[in-house]
Amino acid sequence: MSRNRRVAVVLAGAAAAASLLFAGQPASAADDPVDEPATFTSQFTTTATADQVVNAESVATPGEAGATGIFNYRVNSDLEIICYDVTLRGVTPPYMSMARTATHLHDNVVGRSGPPRISFPNPEDAGDGTLTSKGCVQGPFVSGILVDGVDTGSGWTLEELEADPASYYSDTHTMAYVAGAVRGQMTQVPMGGVDTGAGGTAGGDDGTSALLPIGLVGLAAIGGSLLLIRRRGAAARQR
Repeated sequence: MSRNRRVAVVLAGAAAAASLLFAGQPASAADDPVDEPATFTSQFTTTATADQVVNAESVATPGEAGATGIFNYRVNSDLEIICYDVTLRGVTPPYMSMARTATHLHDNVVGRSGPPRISFPNPEDAGDGTLTSKGCVQGPFVSGILVDGVDTGSGWTLEELEADPASYYSDTHTMAYVAGAVRGQMTQVPMGGVDTGAGGTAGGDDGTSALLPIGLVGLAAIGGSLLLIRRRGAAARQR
């Protein structure tokens, strides 16, 4: 076994051991669920796939073959509340991560690894072979990952996601796919016929999300926002 291979194995083992320690941590106030707000300032979606996963060194590291994930977020940045609706298909637990949970919103562009800003509850079996997780949490956010003694969620706000959604991605990590089982870059979408960021309401009377990740209407909405997102992403990378 080469020296580089031995180092990789040691690092992977250390990460696994550390993740088991983090899994036993008690929940903090930041993890407690909150009620859904009456309105939202923006919302986001992504379809996560195995081929988008990279490891900590930003090297392509494919996740679980055939697995997919839909990550939908509705945001009220005035109240610092994010409501999540996550559905995973073909992802095989157990989960594993050094963060507080194994399901995250990370900060970085396509093809690059970045720190988690929010750790969401891991999706659980819905009884039909899919894994789901849904609810709302409020900042200040705690990821459970420390860099120079500071949690990577500390000081981060939802306005940063709204300002440059293409620079954020969502993923989930498992024991078999530590780098990530699936990953997807975030895209901003309209809400209820009102442009995101314009203070639109949260969908229909039943409180369900008006996210449009699937179908002709959703594709049109996403396509209309991609140009703005790319420009924001390019500007951010030049800074």
